[in-house]
Amino acid sequence: MTSFWLADRNRSEAEDRTPPRVRQLQDNIEDARQALISHPVYARVNSVESMHVFMSFHIWAVWDFMCLLKGLQVNLSCVEVPWYPKGDRKLRRLVNEIVVAEETDEDGRGSYSAHFELYLDAMDQCGADAESVHAFIDALRRGEDVATALDVASPPEGARAFSLDTCDILASGSIPSIAAAFTFGREDVVPLMFQEILDQVKESELAGYDRFIYYLDRHIAVDADEHGPMAFEMIDLLCGDDEAKWAEAEAAARGHIESRIRLWDSALEAIERLDQARVRKSA
Repeated sequence: MTSFWLADRNRSEAEDRTPPRVRQLQDNIEDARQALISHPVYARVNSVESMHVFMSFHIWAVWDFMCLLKGLQVNLSCVEVPWYPKGDRKLRRLVNEIVVAEETDEDGRGSYSAHFELYLDAMDQCGADAESVHAFIDALRRGEDVATALDVASPPEGARAFSLDTCDILASGSIPSIAAAFTFGREDVVPLMFQEILDQVKESELAGYDRFIYYLDRHIAVDADEHGPMAFEMIDLLCGDDEAKWAEAEAAARGHIESRIRLWDSALEAIERLDQARVRKSA
């Protein structure tokens, strides 16, 4: 099992390296962050079945993360042919280094995988419902736009709304907004919540969750200790002394956290329906 206390240690170390203006932004949105990390859905994820339901919502946040990251890469480095040097050299390095780890991380089996693919593999292995997200990705591969792909896939409404919120941020063209959503729209307690459920799974059944355990290991190893501080530095470089850019970043950070809260609201409703169905079945 993963030593998840490392996440708290790494987070404290990252805070020590946080640029002052980024820390000020963090303080300004702390109320929204607290609302996210104290969301009631965490307490309701108390069984393997409810964890599977939550995973079917959480996967959309993993997709969101990759979209925001690739949006930054497109804006901060050259991804076109003919190639030419584009953007600030340090920003280019920061974003491309994050992309390497998130899009082609070690998969634990001697090859490489995006973290999104690791999560999907984990869902398929443990039996969580990934049908809608598979249909969504297939539609994107066929060239459909996001809205049409969502229509085809028919995910839960909360997942649809969350994904469209992400597209709105990307369409805004505001690089500070994209960077802030990428950096601050994450959750702090989800790995710990998952670990509590996995601790209850019988040792004989853990083989069905080894891909998920590996995903959690990699998520913590590269996120808190490496990518968090790198993302903070990115925002600091992007906004500099421009108060308008800092205002854009703060608004986007708060808005994306609130969007994540609404996604969790939808997950909570689905878990409550599961619990109600279980009670009716046992009655």
